[in-house]
Amino acid sequence: MAYLEKAAVLIPILPAAAAAGIAAGIALGRLEGESCERMSGRFVRSALGASGLLALLLLVLESAGTLDARTVLGTWLASADYRVLLSLQLDRLSLGLSVLIALMADLVARFSVNYLHRERGFHRFFLVLSLFAGAMQLLVLAGNPVLTLFGWELAGVCSYLLIAYAYDRPVAAGNATRAFVTNRVGDIGFVLAIALGFVWTGQIEWPKLLVGLAQLPPEKQNLVAACFLVPAFAKSAQVPFSPWLSRAMEGPTPSSAIFYGALMIHAGVYLVLRLEPLFVHAEVASALMAVAGLLTALYGYFCGLSQTDVKSVLAFSTLAQVGLMFLACGLGLWQLAAWHLFAHAVVRGYQFLAAPGLMHALCGQPTRPLPAWLANSRRGYAASLNRFWLEAAVDRACVLPVQSLAEDFDTFDRQVLDRLVDAPEPAVRGLAALANWEERRFGVPLDAEAGQGIGGLPGWIVARTASGLHWFEDRLVLKGGGVDLWRAGRWFGHSLQRLEVLLAQPRYVCLVLLISLFAIG
Repeated sequence: MAYLEKAAVLIPILPAAAAAGIAAGIALGRLEGESCERMSGRFVRSALGASGLLALLLLVLESAGTLDARTVLGTWLASADYRVLLSLQLDRLSLGLSVLIALMADLVARFSVNYLHRERGFHRFFLVLSLFAGAMQLLVLAGNPVLTLFGWELAGVCSYLLIAYAYDRPVAAGNATRAFVTNRVGDIGFVLAIALGFVWTGQIEWPKLLVGLAQLPPEKQNLVAACFLVPAFAKSAQVPFSPWLSRAMEGPTPSSAIFYGALMIHAGVYLVLRLEPLFVHAEVASALMAVAGLLTALYGYFCGLSQTDVKSVLAFSTLAQVGLMFLACGLGLWQLAAWHLFAHAVVRGYQFLAAPGLMHALCGQPTRPLPAWLANSRRGYAASLNRFWLEAAVDRACVLPVQSLAEDFDTFDRQVLDRLVDAPEPAVRGLAALANWEERRFGVPLDAEAGQGIGGLPGWIVARTASGLHWFEDRLVLKGGGVDLWRAGRWFGHSLQRLEVLLAQPRYVCLVLLISLFAIG
């Protein structure tokens, strides 16, 4: 069976190869227009079908107990004595999700052949869809967190490309950027968790890493678990990262079905399920996960009551269900959370794909009425309709301080650096009396014409240095340094006072925290 275990690498490679083939066809002009649509669809579906059949075969062998739960293909990264292996995890959780990914991706591809017919970005959509399927397969089959992170990031890039499918629309591009940045914030926690786990255990492969983490003191276990929770919450849109999910509905319906109904929205739940041995010991982190899951479930439920379009209703319903999965994991109901994941992925994916037909069937009919208790509560309805102002609160706490910080840097650049760089250069012949005396004594031409003889960057450096020395000697030496030094000191003192006032503002506190976080990582 060793050859079958090695062949598992084809599960993520086949969809990725299909994406590469479509990319080559587009670049060479072989895949374009309506006449090639069926070709792209069949090419992607064939790759996805072969990948799914191989995953199903391995799942059957694993259930029969004739398959090793882990296979190593070689070394992926090496530095001195450290090795990151190209390894695959072939247990029931990974292979079950692999079959689910292939099945849902194939269904979406089949649906999209007709749904996106004659769309300008038809072939581009199938390219990104197959690349996303490969990324998700790698994410669930990876045998170590570094390889998992690689698939995690690739899936995030695909998400960005499909949210911005209509890239010429500012709303689509803005929403895609918002979702991408939110998930990258979560990835900081992923990288930090990998680093802490490796430093404290010396292991990087999932089985050995989880065994090592289980033997750490409780405070270290909770810290690593909390770091892993950050990317899980961000990828699965848990509170306070929830607002990006509704923005992601800007993409076409097939991408919403596979990304935010069936597959990628559950990536955070998969990560938590993979880390079950760690969270069993990390009680504080488990309690945090349960609380966040409960808050997200309530948030999704109440916000979904006031939505009037079908995709928003499905998005908030998805949010509530995924929150319940995190709640189950936090309470230790791991088997229930796993079954919930599989069932919800299939049902929600189908609902998203059926949404266009549902809109057609309900055309002209009134929307679903609000519950009486919500309709009679003006404040409750306003809170639900505005989604509890969560996005505005996150912007005020995180985005606005960083934006204000960027504006301050821009002001400093324009008012200080630009003036310094664009200051007029005095002639080198008038640098100072001492320089003129040296010129007459040694016969060395130190004037501007001589400086022009040095070309490029060295000449620019010589000219700027000469200008600075001239200013220093003219202002502080020749004209008497007492008054100027006193004025400079007074100006410096006032500047420090203004700097102290600026540093007391929240955006600079945010900057210090970010710098500290990167320094620790």
